[in-house]
Amino acid sequence: MNDSSFTNHIKGGWLLLRGIAVISSSVTTIVSTMLPIYLYYNVPNNRLFYIFLLLVFAAFLIHGVLTHVLNDYMDNKSGTDQHSPAILSGGSRVIQTGLIPSRSLRRVGIAMIFLLSSLVVGLALFAHYKLALLLTIGLWGAISYSLPPLRLSYRPFIGEWLSTFPSVLALGIAGAWLAFEAIPEWALQNAMINGLFCIAWVMVHHIPDRDADKRAFPLKRTSVVWASEKFGMGFSRFPALLYFFLTALCAFWLGFSRLCAMIGLAAILSTAIFLVIKMDINNDEQVSAFEKIILILAMVNGIWLGIFI
Repeated sequence: MNDSSFTNHIKGGWLLLRGIAVISSSVTTIVSTMLPIYLYYNVPNNRLFYIFLLLVFAAFLIHGVLTHVLNDYMDNKSGTDQHSPAILSGGSRVIQTGLIPSRSLRRVGIAMIFLLSSLVVGLALFAHYKLALLLTIGLWGAISYSLPPLRLSYRPFIGEWLSTFPSVLALGIAGAWLAFEAIPEWALQNAMINGLFCIAWVMVHHIPDRDADKRAFPLKRTSVVWASEKFGMGFSRFPALLYFFLTALCAFWLGFSRLCAMIGLAAILSTAIFLVIKMDINNDEQVSAFEKIILILAMVNGIWLGIFI
């Protein structure tokens, strides 16, 4: 490998990670669980530190690398990424810009699936059942979301519910599960809310790509594409609003026992819902700009829930 090729792979790897997406979803849900354990429980700091590092490493490895490798490879193969406006959506663009060849992503994906699957078996054999189950859920999410025959990201609603949400939920409860014998109710609440918030902003992320997804082969019928085909283009925002309203219902679950958390969640969701209603869905730049604000809101929400348990 010459110096230019090596530099391209390093740059491509950095773009492939899509760090902001990983931090605003996976890392945020980790922090949302680990922060209250640090603030309010008598768990040794070194133990919390190791759990936190393990989960963040796993998040970047499975979400940042494997999920994005498989997604970029398959979306390039189907053709949707070639037609994307590519502001925030449309993959990392490492294939389209020639930084990393498609065949290289395929090799990396196959190697990672083999190695991580072997690790699951090894963890189970040595009775680390919690870690084995968590890793299995992460692998399932990455593989089922993009790879055939399932390729759930190409099916409305199923992709976010069977692939994305379980992965974020598992990552959200992981810190508490590894630190304690039982999972506290607040940890389950935080993980559920962060998971729903995540799939809501993913729906916003899909809005600029709806036309590109319709040109893919096979057709990438995301929830956004389904809604626009079923009810008209104006309903492209419907899936995001649906998931934000489902997140809002969790405020009742928090109830008066977590009043500050409930008030903060309501304020954050009101802002996010206002942005989705206000956005011009035909203006890709505006949708992407609003998406950035929603990503910030997702991080604020996760930290807020972590402080007020």
